[in-house]
Amino acid sequence: MAVSGQRRRPVVALYERIADAVHDGTYPPGSTLPSEPKLAAELGVSRPALREALLLLQEDGLLTVRRGVGRTVNDRPPRRGFEHVQPLEELIGAGTPLRVRALLRTVEEPTDFTTQHLLAPARADLRFWESVLTGEGTAAALSHEWAAADELLDRVHPEFARALRTAEERAARGPAASMLSVLLGASRETALTAHSGITATLLGRRRGDQLGRPADTPAVLVTQVVRVGETPVLAAKHMLPTGAPALPVLQSH
Repeated sequence: MAVSGQRRRPVVALYERIADAVHDGTYPPGSTLPSEPKLAAELGVSRPALREALLLLQEDGLLTVRRGVGRTVNDRPPRRGFEHVQPLEELIGAGTPLRVRALLRTVEEPTDFTTQHLLAPARADLRFWESVLTGEGTAAALSHEWAAADELLDRVHPEFARALRTAEERAARGPAASMLSVLLGASRETALTAHSGITATLLGRRRGDQLGRPADTPAVLVTQVVRVGETPVLAAKHMLPTGAPALPVLQSH
């Protein structure tokens, strides 16, 4: 998830300049960056600022430090961008992914939410998954996920369409998965973008029953839309009650 900021710190601007140079081929995968003094001179920046930006690039997987060689560009640097699309069960699992318990796997007509976010026609059939995420025996979140209509997915992301069908068959026999994790697993060769919104709310009676909490429990509602190019392929609502594991929010500019 990303929260936009109005100002860009100098180190972030420098990070972006170097990342752009990696992604446009100025520093191709496997290449070695110039030494710090030379690179600082080329970019017209101080060495402390450069060193901070290089450390961030290492943390984000673009660069690796090799003893006796220097900083090299990773063979498969991550896609450009500050958002890392992750399934909620991994994002809030603090290193130990939460378990996904399937409550419902069905097909339904569009609601106002899915009409708006998936641009679904009025009588389309949309796959709908309802899941509870649990950790250490406690319900941590309730997820509602919708996929775009099969006809659209077969056209823009057929691998995801096939993976959804397979995942539904497996869910009837064994451990369940979230729809987003299925999408990510099917998208190794497909670039995705995602945007999320966060609002405060109350659980309400039905969601409270599903999570084992009182109806008036405060909660955070996260809405999420994932796209292939300009086409939305997944929309979701995630309800995290008070006491759920912390949700990291990555700020981008």
